[in-house]
Amino acid sequence: MAATLSPRLAAALAALPLERGMRVLEVGCGPGALARAIAERVGAGEPGGGAVLGVDRSPAAIAAAERSCDVPGVRFRVAAAETLRLPRGEAPYDLVVAIRVGALDGRHPELEAQALAHLAAATVPGAQLWTDGGDPLVAVPLER
Repeated sequence: MAATLSPRLAAALAALPLERGMRVLEVGCGPGALARAIAERVGAGEPGGGAVLGVDRSPAAIAAAERSCDVPGVRFRVAAAETLRLPRGEAPYDLVVAIRVGALDGRHPELEAQALAHLAAATVPGAQLWTDGGDPLVAVPLER
């Protein structure tokens, strides 16, 4: 699956500290290519495997992601990072990845603060956000 990724997304996938059984939240998932590749790495849909939730503010992107993915354990949802809330009873995520997400690129500090607070609330204590800005990614601690 990773072979179909763009070079930028393949580098991001290789940089993520993914482990089987992890719950991963991808913000700005677009049509879901990286979410599907992450699902393979965490064993989504397999016994003892993990899960992936891809979110994007674009309903069209989420519709495309849903059409292209039939992997059990992978879900998609229309949501923006700065307003994301998990439904009651949904387990928190172990890791967040966000590639080219405007709310997290430093241009809008107030929006970024809101996004980081919402992402922290959606994750386990000690979780990190992996985003572009490093070589190829940088880890940002998500503090509650």
